[in-house]
Amino acid sequence: MLVEPFAKDRPEENVGPVARMYYSASAGLCTQNALSQGGRYSLGAQAGAAQLLGILKDAGFGNARVAMETPFNLILEARP
Repeated sequence: MLVEPFAKDRPEENVGPVARMYYSASAGLCTQNALSQGGRYSLGAQAGAAQLLGILKDAGFGNARVAMETPFNLILEARP
């Protein structure tokens, strides 16, 4: 199970007070931390379900899906 801040796949669809708060936090904290760690993936300020599901499938989880969405979180289920 993966719980991530809610975001749509396209940046222009991420509007409203929650999206502004998440983009601000991500730009101020998460993005720099992720870039400093290196690795294959750089998701930007917010990642939607399509990017997250793609990474889970690359990691070997053949059955990955969005299990639930709330105004604040995306909950993804991943199984081998």
